[in-house]
Formats: sequence, structure tokens, C-alpha cells
Amino acid sequence: MMKNELTEYVFCVTNLQAKAITMRMLLLLLLGFILLHPVQAQSVHNRDSLQKLIEVTPNDSTKVKLYYLLANEYNSEDLKKAEAFCEKGLALSLKLEYKQGVLDYYAQYATVMNFRGDFDGALKLNLEALQYAKEHADTVEIARTMLNVGIAYRQLNDYETAVTYVEEGKNTLLKMGVHQYEAETFNLLQLLYYSMHQYRKGVRNGLLAIRAIGERGDQDLLRKSYNNLGLNYLSLRLYDSAKYYLTKANVEAKKHGDVVIQITTSLNFAQIALYQQSLDDIKFQADQALALSQKYGAHEFEGLAEYGLAYYYLLKKDYTTSALHANSALRLANQYNMLDLKKKVYAILSSLHYGEQNTKLGYYYFDQYEMLSDSMLNASITNNTIRIEKKLETERKDAQIKLQQAQLNQKTTLNYFLIAGTVALVAILLLSYRNYRSRQKLQQSKIEELETEKQLTATAAVLKGEEQERTRLAKDLHDGLGGMLSGIKFSLNNMKGNLVMTPDNARAFERSIDMLDSSIQEMRRVAHNMMPEILLKYGLDTALKEFCTEIDRSGVLHVTYQSAGVTNTTLEQTQAVTVYRIVQELVSNAIKHANARNVLVQVHRLEQEKLLAITVEDDGKGFDTNLLNRSGGIGWKNIQNRVEFLKGRLDIQSAPGKGTSVMIELTIA
Repeated sequence: MMKNELTEYVFCVTNLQAKAITMRMLLLLLLGFILLHPVQAQSVHNRDSLQKLIEVTPNDSTKVKLYYLLANEYNSEDLKKAEAFCEKGLALSLKLEYKQGVLDYYAQYATVMNFRGDFDGALKLNLEALQYAKEHADTVEIARTMLNVGIAYRQLNDYETAVTYVEEGKNTLLKMGVHQYEAETFNLLQLLYYSMHQYRKGVRNGLLAIRAIGERGDQDLLRKSYNNLGLNYLSLRLYDSAKYYLTKANVEAKKHGDVVIQITTSLNFAQIALYQQSLDDIKFQADQALALSQKYGAHEFEGLAEYGLAYYYLLKKDYTTSALHANSALRLANQYNMLDLKKKVYAILSSLHYGEQNTKLGYYYFDQYEMLSDSMLNASITNNTIRIEKKLETERKDAQIKLQQAQLNQKTTLNYFLIAGTVALVAILLLSYRNYRSRQKLQQSKIEELETEKQLTATAAVLKGEEQERTRLAKDLHDGLGGMLSGIKFSLNNMKGNLVMTPDNARAFERSIDMLDSSIQEMRRVAHNMMPEILLKYGLDTALKEFCTEIDRSGVLHVTYQSAGVTNTTLEQTQAVTVYRIVQELVSNAIKHANARNVLVQVHRLEQEKLLAITVEDDGKGFDTNLLNRSGGIGWKNIQNRVEFLKGRLDIQSAPGKGTSVMIELTIA
């Protein structure tokens, strides 16, 4: 094993929470941040006193808080009891309809799950808490719950999602003027950005955490923030800054008896000494960390300190002493299932045996190192894959819920619209529709007869007749009925000023005029749909663009229109109307049958080939094109007849689940 390879391995040996210590030690730095509603006027610190208080406290919100305090007392020793007190707090909260108590249950029980190592369960519980907060709590409580969700994602190493929730929760709290959790939030962000290797962002949030703590005086959080800030500076190789903050953390830790911070700062100082090749400092700091770890039973840190000393003696080429420390570290790694430490110890043992010219043992430990590395990598990949699959499944469910909600809203809107219709409008529409359907059926029967006989000229006549009839009917509606309704509205408006009416009659009169306005607008829309005036005045390109824009504006689906070389193209009126009807029918199919969300309409003029190419594509459910020959639908037959009338070519590409693409090519002059 080469020396530079070992140096690369040891860089992570003394890193703080995220890389070197187990999740149990990480909880020591994070679980204090699980946000509970503050308990007022309580200074009780032992189980017996809490139990006695609970017995004499009436069933109110104070008793709920006492249950959670007692649960917290049992977190590190008896998780079953902690869980039982959480359940009692929840039961009383539900009985009292105490919503804050329910929220605190989620936070406290998530802490129990974290100590149990069930981080997936803790995440699920925090997401349930967020949903409950959105339904029953104010903005501040929602933001606090978002911070807990971020912590849960951090426990699962999903740092990006964790940052998203924490940043949103932090920004909401600051916007509301709530600074109570500001320091904890900045320190949490410092850890998250460190885990994502974004050390400069970690430093920025660490400095903000220290500034916020200075205003509050939380010494416990201050030394943790010093320690974490020192680690971020260490990762940036800014050793003077790292030493400065690690020293402050160590001084505060000694002052307050914080053994964990004393040990971690010593290990981080050892790593700085390694980077600066100060071998004596490596030994001094590792010895300090080892002594404290053995004294207080911090076996995770003890293994790291043993490893640091093994590395020191390896550099000194004292292979015997190095092996003693390495074997001690390996024993602890096996006993407490510290895989990352175990991998590094294998590297040390391989190197020192190679140094002793014992190539057999050197290769054996190198092989063990590689196998464990591969196993850890595979486990990491598997966990990430499972996490991503869960995330995608959640997103799919959310999208489905939103779609169902949108469909429900659409149906509700339609119901309101139908209720608001007037008898006059219904009568007009029914008469117009019956007249139109009768003529359409007559024309369609003629088209089917002509299609059987393959008489293209007769088909042209029917299509022209259809458009003429549409034009006539549209003109009759617009000029005849439209003028009549407008005259009635004018007369009613004149009458309004000359009549003396009760307030109720006046309101009824106004509603009648409004309904008459709606009838006029609907009549104009029907007339315009039968023969769009814009097509006759401004041509095909403008008419299609307006049609697509109108559909897109309605929100039924998103329609994109693109054209090239069509602006100055003049088509004979019958051709233009026929192309317009084809596009209209295809878009209508995408709405009614394809359940599409997006439709693309393209019209291109190919100058050299003297062709007009029309393409209509949708992302709907698609279909088997072989079914078209057996289909009895009128829509596709209309399209085929119109394309044949224009002597064009029709190409349909579709398959179930892959959308539909229809391309039409027409020869133009």
C-alpha cells in the first residue's frame, strides 16, 4: 500500500458527526433541535418529580406537556416507556381537542423513532405532522414542522431535500418575525451544507448561527456551532480559521464539561496536524481523545483515536506499536459495527504488514479493505435507489391527486355554468342544435354514399354545401337573432329609466338584462364557430393562430401553434376553410378522446415542393391505428374526406400510451 494512498484514507478519520461517528452520536448534536412547543413554568428535571406532578395535575394541556417531558427523559434508556408516554400525551390531546399537543406528539414520537434507528418511520411521522399543521395550525407552526421534516430527511442522508424544507421553514419564520429557532436552523444548515461538500455555504451559515446565539446565550449550541464551523474551515484547508474555532469550542466544552465536544475537537486537531505533517501533534491530540473516550465509555470515539495512533506509529515505522493500536481499533469497529472505521483499519494493517515485508498478510488486509469498500458502496447505491424510488412514487401520487382535484374543480365549474343558464338561451341553443344536427345528418349520409361510390367530385360539392350552410346559418344567427336580442336589450334599458320598481323587482330586472347579455354572447360564439369571420378577413394563418390561442386560453389543454412561410400564402377560400376544419377536428379529438395535456399545431409551406404541410401532435393516450379501418366514428371519416377533397396525403402515427401525430401534405400553387 502506497503512502499517498493511506493519506487519502485518513483524511476522513477525524471528521465530525457526518463521516466518522455513528448515527447515535449524531443524534447527540441534532435531537435537541426537534421542535416542541415550549413548556411554561416548569423546571422539573427528574423522572420521579415528573411522575408525581402528573398524578396531581388535572387533565389539561399542562399534563400533556408533562407526558412529553417524561417521554423525553426515557429516550436514551427505555424506548418502550418513552413511546407509552407519547401515546398518553396524544390520547389526552385528542380528548381535549388540543391541536398543539397533537403536533408535539408527532415531534416527540419522531425523536423516539430516531433513537430506535427507524429513520424512515421518523420521516413518515414528520410528513404526517406537516399535513396536520397545514390543516389545523398557523403559519409559524407549519414552518416549525418543516424544520423537523428537514431534520428527518437529513437523517436519511437526503441532504438536498432536507435543505429545501429547512430553508423554506427558516425563511417563513424570519418573514413572520420569529427568531426563536434562528440559531438552531443556521447550525443545521451548516451541517447540511457540510454533508453536501458545500463548505463555503456551511461557513456562512455557521457564522450566522454564532451571531444568533450571541443574542440568546445558548452555550450548549454555541460550542457545537464552533465545532462545526471549525470542521467546515478544516475541509476548506483554512487551518488557522479551523484552529481558531476548534479552540473556542474546546475551551467552552471544558468549561461546561461537554466530553463529546472535547473529544471531537481533539480528533479534528489531529487531522489538521496530519495535513500540516506535524507528527507529534497527531500523537498528542489522539492520546487526549483516547484518554477521554476510555474514561467516559465513548467507544465510537475510542476506536477513532486508536486508529489515529495506529496511523501515527505507521508513519514513524514503529510497526509493532502501530499493529497494537490498529487491532484495538478493529476490535472496537467489529464490536460496535463501525464499518467506515473498519475499512480504514484494514488499510492501516495492510500498509504496516507490507512495511514488515509480510506480503501475504499485507495482501490479505488489502483484499479485506477492497471487499468491504465494495460492500459499503453497493449498500449506499441500494439505499439511494430505494430513496429515489420512494420519492418518485410520492411525486406520482401527488400529481395524481392534483389531477383529480383539477378534474373535480372543472366539473364543479361546469355545474355552476349549467345552473346559471337561462331558459331563453337553452331554447335558442336547442333549436339551433337540432336544426344543425338535422342538416349534418343529411349531409353525412350523402358523404357516406359518395364515399362508397368513390365519387370525389360529389364529395367536394357536399363539403362546399356544408360550409355554405354554416355561413348562412351563422349569418342568420348573427344578423337576425343577434339584432333582435340587441333590440330587446336596448328597449329594456330604456324602460328601466322610466319604471318605478321595488328593490327586489329592480334586482330581478338587472339579472334579466345580464342573462340577455349572456345569451347574446353565446349566440355570437356559436355563429363565430360555424364560420369564423377572421378566416375570411385575414386568412388561414391568422385564423389558426387565433383558434389555438383561444383553446389555450380556455385552459382545457395547452396548445402551441407554429407556422413558417404561411404568412403571405393565399389559398382559395374553400381550401382555407377545409384546412381550418381539419385542424379544428384534430384538436377536438385530442380534447375529447386522447385526454391530452399538450397539443402542437404546425403549418409549414415548402416552397420548392409546392406543398403545404400540416402537423397536429398530442401527448394523449394514443390508439392502435389499425382500428381506424374498423371504426365507425364520423370525425375521422370527415378528416379523410376533406383530405381526399384537397387531393392531399394523410399520415397517422400513434400507439397506446405514446400520443398521436397526424401529418397532412397538400399541393398548392
